[in-house]
Amino acid sequence: MTTPDPGVFISNAQMYQEVRDLAQTVGRIESKVDNFLDEAKDIRGDLQDHDLRIRTLERARWPMPTIGVLAGVAGAATGAIALFAR
Repeated sequence: MTTPDPGVFISNAQMYQEVRDLAQTVGRIESKVDNFLDEAKDIRGDLQDHDLRIRTLERARWPMPTIGVLAGVAGAATGAIALFAR
Protein backbone atom coordinates (compact mmCIF):
# COMPACT_ATOMS: atom_id res chain seq x y z
CA MET A 1 0.00 0.00 0.00
CA THR A 2 0.96 3.55 -0.63
CA THR A 3 0.96 6.19 2.04
CA PRO A 4 -1.48 9.07 1.61
CA ASP A 5 -0.11 12.43 0.49
CA PRO A 6 0.24 14.63 3.56
CA GLY A 7 -0.64 17.75 1.55
CA VAL A 8 0.68 21.22 2.11
CA PHE A 9 1.08 22.61 5.58
CA ILE A 10 0.68 26.37 6.08
CA SER A 11 1.64 27.62 9.48
CA ASN A 12 -0.28 30.24 11.40
CA ALA A 13 2.63 32.68 11.00
CA GLN A 14 2.57 32.27 7.21
CA MET A 15 -1.19 32.75 7.12
CA TYR A 16 -0.93 35.85 9.31
CA GLN A 17 1.77 37.33 7.04
CA GLU A 18 -0.36 36.72 3.94
CA VAL A 19 -3.36 38.43 5.54
CA ARG A 20 -1.17 41.41 6.52
CA ASP A 21 0.21 41.67 2.97
CA LEU A 22 -3.31 41.52 1.58
CA ALA A 23 -4.44 44.28 3.96
CA GLN A 24 -1.54 46.50 2.85
CA THR A 25 -2.38 45.87 -0.80
CA VAL A 26 -6.02 46.79 -0.23
CA GLY A 27 -4.90 49.96 1.56
CA ARG A 28 -2.75 50.99 -1.42
CA ILE A 29 -5.64 50.31 -3.80
CA GLU A 30 -7.99 52.41 -1.65
CA SER A 31 -5.59 55.36 -1.70
CA LYS A 32 -5.27 55.12 -5.49
CA VAL A 33 -9.06 55.01 -5.87
CA ASP A 34 -9.39 58.06 -3.60
CA ASN A 35 -6.82 59.94 -5.71
CA PHE A 36 -8.70 58.97 -8.87
CA LEU A 37 -12.00 60.21 -7.43
CA ASP A 38 -10.41 63.53 -6.46
CA GLU A 39 -9.05 63.96 -9.99
CA ALA A 40 -12.46 63.05 -11.43
CA LYS A 41 -14.06 65.83 -9.33
CA ASP A 42 -11.52 68.30 -10.72
CA ILE A 43 -12.24 67.12 -14.26
CA ARG A 44 -16.00 67.50 -13.71
CA GLY A 45 -15.45 71.05 -12.45
CA ASP A 46 -13.32 71.89 -15.49
CA LEU A 47 -15.96 70.38 -17.77
CA GLN A 48 -18.70 72.50 -16.22
CA ASP A 49 -16.52 75.59 -16.57
CA HIS A 50 -15.85 74.84 -20.24
CA ASP A 51 -19.53 74.18 -20.86
CA LEU A 52 -20.46 77.53 -19.32
CA ARG A 53 -17.83 79.36 -21.37
CA ILE A 54 -18.95 77.70 -24.62
CA ARG A 55 -22.60 78.55 -23.96
CA THR A 56 -21.61 82.17 -23.27
CA LEU A 57 -19.74 82.32 -26.57
CA GLU A 58 -22.68 80.78 -28.41
CA ARG A 59 -25.07 83.36 -26.96
CA ALA A 60 -22.75 86.20 -27.94
CA ARG A 61 -22.47 84.90 -31.50
CA TRP A 62 -26.16 84.55 -32.43
CA PRO A 63 -26.65 88.20 -33.63
CA MET A 64 -24.04 87.82 -36.38
CA PRO A 65 -26.12 85.61 -38.72
CA THR A 66 -29.18 87.73 -37.98
CA ILE A 67 -27.32 90.90 -38.90
CA GLY A 68 -26.11 89.20 -42.09
CA VAL A 69 -29.64 88.22 -43.07
CA LEU A 70 -30.98 91.72 -42.35
CA ALA A 71 -28.17 93.30 -44.38
CA GLY A 72 -28.96 90.92 -47.26
CA VAL A 73 -32.67 91.73 -47.15
CA ALA A 74 -31.92 95.47 -46.99
CA GLY A 75 -29.57 95.17 -49.95
CA ALA A 76 -32.12 93.21 -51.97
CA ALA A 77 -34.83 95.73 -51.12
CA THR A 78 -32.57 98.63 -52.10
CA GLY A 79 -31.71 96.87 -55.36
CA ALA A 80 -35.39 96.16 -56.10
CA ILE A 81 -36.33 99.80 -55.37
CA ALA A 82 -33.53 101.05 -57.62
CA LEU A 83 -34.63 98.66 -60.40
CA PHE A 84 -38.28 99.62 -60.26
CA ALA A 85 -37.66 103.33 -59.69
CA ARG A 86 -36.44 103.83 -63.25
